[in-house]
Amino acid sequence: MKKVLVANRGEIARRIIRTLKRMNIQAVAVYSEADFDAPFVHEADESVCIGPAPSAESYLVQDKIIEVAKEKKVDGIHPGYGFLSENASFADRLKNEGIQLIGPSADAMRVMGDKLSAKQRVKAYDVPLVPGIDEAVADVEKATEIAKQIGFPVLIKASAGGGGKGMRLVQKEGEMKEQMQLAQSEARSSFGDDAVFVEKFVTKPRHIEIQVFADNHGNVIHLFERECSIQRRHQKVIEEAPSAVLSESLRAEMGAAACNVAKACDYSGAGTVEFLLDADHNFYFLEMNTRLQVEHPVTEEITGLDLVEWQVRVARGEELTLNQEDVTRNGHAMEVRVYAEDALNNFAPDIGTLKRYRKPTADYIRIDDAFEEGMDIPIYYDPMIAKLVTWGENREQAIDRMIEAIDHYEIAGLRTTLDFGKYVMKHEAFRSGDFDTNFIKHYFEDPEVMHEAQEGERRALAASLDQLWDGVMEQRKKDFASKLID
Repeated sequence: MKKVLVANRGEIARRIIRTLKRMNIQAVAVYSEADFDAPFVHEADESVCIGPAPSAESYLVQDKIIEVAKEKKVDGIHPGYGFLSENASFADRLKNEGIQLIGPSADAMRVMGDKLSAKQRVKAYDVPLVPGIDEAVADVEKATEIAKQIGFPVLIKASAGGGGKGMRLVQKEGEMKEQMQLAQSEARSSFGDDAVFVEKFVTKPRHIEIQVFADNHGNVIHLFERECSIQRRHQKVIEEAPSAVLSESLRAEMGAAACNVAKACDYSGAGTVEFLLDADHNFYFLEMNTRLQVEHPVTEEITGLDLVEWQVRVARGEELTLNQEDVTRNGHAMEVRVYAEDALNNFAPDIGTLKRYRKPTADYIRIDDAFEEGMDIPIYYDPMIAKLVTWGENREQAIDRMIEAIDHYEIAGLRTTLDFGKYVMKHEAFRSGDFDTNFIKHYFEDPEVMHEAQEGERRALAASLDQLWDGVMEQRKKDFASKLID
């Protein structure tokens, strides 16, 4: 490959472009009108505007992206994550156009993109599944009977999609009808498919995912796990690698199961197999994400591997040069997603201007970001500003370094999740490793949290005032110099 189009935006587009340049591959960026001055647009070798700000009129328009790909004579397209990254019809179209998708086949996307078909496919490989039904159910009475057999509480889950949409917890039989209707309605509006299924609700669940890699020659390996249990609205906000609770034997068992999931759909490239881990350390298959994950940097930090580079190499037909025993891990990595959100207001988006933006620096800090000081956070997309990653020789050091990095990350003009990240890092439940996906529900509503977050807001305000004062003083100096000249 000599030229690759990056069909994405923001921090992931910048991250992909960095690797492409290191591999001496030209990068073509596509961007919306809202992103005309974004860093990724300037960092690409070539950039083309593909439409207005809404993603439905730009980043999701297959015709426009394919038109640019053909015009620029690219060899491949990297979709990043989100947008078209798991769109099977897009993968089919690229194949028909003779353009290499840097990702898995359309068939693998279809199988793993539907939770029910994924469950049915991995059954033959003895991958553990959450107790429940692995077929769609539309009738409330039938769903209620299934729930009674499994035992309450249960989860009603949309077959298509993810991100917590179309998911409802049912504690008792009397709630079944209302919650099922809500789940079906949300699934229909979010994914155009109201198929749902019922499964046992796992108490004290941890979200553990395994990074897998496969080539087109039958080789499949895993690159260990990531702990992703700190979530808001079923979406991750803090990740780490490795997990604090996995023994070496359990790690190997889950890794082998993840590789079997990849084999079940004849997978190729980078993928992530997600599992639930219960209080007794039993694990159950959830789904497979057929793309690069947001949190892939923590895996890169502990393995020393560039996952984007390996995606490109696999896409151009190369064979994996690593066997499972060759993959080693070194130290511990933490990631805090820095969102423009107000954690004290149920993590509501807090869109605004980055009036001050100063990043911490150290050889153990990695920041994948999308903006520069003075830029606006667009209302049209996910409000992620950056991913802040720290590495340490052990988990405690990685946590302490994250606290230090947060203290030196200066953002003013809007609220962010940095203070929430610091709260988590300092909390005894997190530091001890004794936490689950209910962390926010159990711990993030007490006076101490409010005080900690308010302290962060005061720091941000002070930083903004400092910047204003610097500007005033600079203007005074210019005025004084002008008078001297006169």
